[in-house]
Amino acid sequence: MKKLFKKFLVLAVVLGTYTSYANEVLEATTTFNYVTKGSQILVTDASGEVIYNGEVNYNGNLTKLFDFSQLKNGKYTVEITKGFEIEINTIEVKNNSVSYITANKKTIYKPVVRNENAKVLISKLDFDSNEMKVELYFEGELIKSETIKGNKVLNRVYKLDKTLTGDYTAIIKTNDRVFIENFTI
Repeated sequence: MKKLFKKFLVLAVVLGTYTSYANEVLEATTTFNYVTKGSQILVTDASGEVIYNGEVNYNGNLTKLFDFSQLKNGKYTVEITKGFEIEINTIEVKNNSVSYITANKKTIYKPVVRNENAKVLISKLDFDSNEMKVELYFEGELIKSETIKGNKVLNRVYKLDKTLTGDYTAIIKTNDRVFIENFTI
């Protein structure tokens, strides 16, 4: 009988512990809040005017590194460029209180341009656009232009003339954005 009583007592303590933690509310934190040193930040207001543009100097929580509560009431777009992606989020400032509008969160993947043995490899993911335009320039002169329609993934290899050494530029246009990559052969 003592063993049965101990088992019920242990069970009651365990259930009591679980129910006491059931009242806690978990807050979902987005990865947008964490930025790393070297990332670029761009803050624009609703009219598109640039409020701030610069480089992040420390790792940490975005809202602790940048005090958005000092901005005027309104909606702002915050773009964090890190590596090969641009993370875009909207914040709203009301009476010095900042809230994130997660419904407008969007990620844009930057193109990857590699030069190997006089071949240019261009890759890009684009889930929001139906058209991408690629232009290749040699010493400022257009040598190739191509418009890709309907694909969400851009994978192209362009063979260049090995005898034409000099400065090349690849320009990829999509979603009202222009990505420029310079390289030399």
